[in-house]
Parts: sequence; C-alpha cells; structure tokens
Amino acid sequence: MKRSALIRHLKHHGAYLLREGRRHSIFVRSGLKTQVPRHTEILDELAKKICKDLFIPFVR
Repeated sequence: MKRSALIRHLKHHGAYLLREGRRHSIFVRSGLKTQVPRHTEILDELAKKICKDLFIPFVR
C-alpha cells in the first residue's frame, strides 16, 4: 500500500499528524498514537496493524 493512500485513509477516519520524526510520522486519534514509517511502500500487514492501533477499519 502506498504511504500517501494510508495517510489519506487515516485522515478520513479522524486521525491527525502529531509530529514528523526522522524515520516515522506520529498519528493520533482520540488519545491513541501510532507510528507510520516514512517509506513510499508500506506492507499490508503493517498497514493493518496501524489501523488496528487507532481502531480504524482496514480497507485495501
């Protein structure tokens, strides 16, 4: 999955960018935090885990 598509999906469900790190971006949704790596491609398993951390449904 492309990083831009994952970020768009997270923002659509109410997550927002807390801060940018050197290797990760930190996203927050209702008190829950998760890290999104700064790679152009993110494996589907990792994208599922990121969505699960924020209680967002994963849709490929």
